[in-house]
This record gives sequence, structure tokens and C-alpha cells, in this order.
Amino acid sequence: MSDPGQPEPLERSEYEVRNGRMDRRRERIYQQIQRDRAGGHKVPTWVLAAILVLMLAGWGYLIFVA
Repeated sequence: MSDPGQPEPLERSEYEVRNGRMDRRRERIYQQIQRDRAGGHKVPTWVLAAILVLMLAGWGYLIFVA
């Protein structure tokens, strides 16, 4: 039994629940994009790209030469 001073909890439809989830997810993604655009990265992208190229070249060298 509920307390007479407390309002009854509102029931939400499945559509409202899904819509709320989508809105929260959209907001999280928007905030993440804004943080990424602001910069402040510790390692520049070109350094990460150079490391990736060196790793792939080393891996290719090991496969074809060794």
C-alpha cells in the first residue's frame, strides 16, 4: 500500500523508455565528440599513425623474409 502523501509512480510506455534511452545515448555521444574536438590529446594522431605503419611494416618483414 502506498503512502497517501506520496504521488503514485507514473508508468511509462515502452516507447517512452526507448526514447529516453536514445536521448541519453545521443547526448553522451554528442558530449564525447565535443571533448574529442576540443583536443588535449596526450599523443598526437600522426605519432600513432607512424607507430601503426612501423608495426605493420615489421610484421610484413617477419612474414616475407623470415
